[in-house]
Amino acid sequence: MTQDDVVKLISEKLKLIRTEDGLTQIKMAELLGVSKKTLVQIEKGRTKASWTLTVAVCALFRDSEVLRNALGEDPVDMIETLAHESIEKPKEKTMGGKVWWVEVEKHGCFRLQRNMISQHYRILDEDDYRWYSTFDQDMAFNKFHSLTKR
Repeated sequence: MTQDDVVKLISEKLKLIRTEDGLTQIKMAELLGVSKKTLVQIEKGRTKASWTLTVAVCALFRDSEVLRNALGEDPVDMIETLAHESIEKPKEKTMGGKVWWVEVEKHGCFRLQRNMISQHYRILDEDDYRWYSTFDQDMAFNKFHSLTKR
């Protein structure tokens, strides 16, 4: 998944995200820092959201079922991984990947998972803390093997 893919997806889902939260176009436009006219243009498919607007939607509506179904368990994690080539620092505890993730490999206290929707990779420890995220399969396997000394 690329930034363009996510921008297109969010642009197409923006009205659903807004209505799911029970917001008017005016209130949604205020929350996102755009004009109502811009919001209407995006919702009607006449223009696409910007990358900045896409990031704002993912951050402000991270618990949206529409977003989760489109991007996976944590839209902000997916956006952050996409914005950077990879993320290599322990973060908050995850839910362990019971819904949106496929276990690719497991060794010792680490497991490599791939998101079923966005296809990005992450490495979790046995306590479900994320150690690494990337969209690059080779980088994911290299980091996993480095962590597991394989």
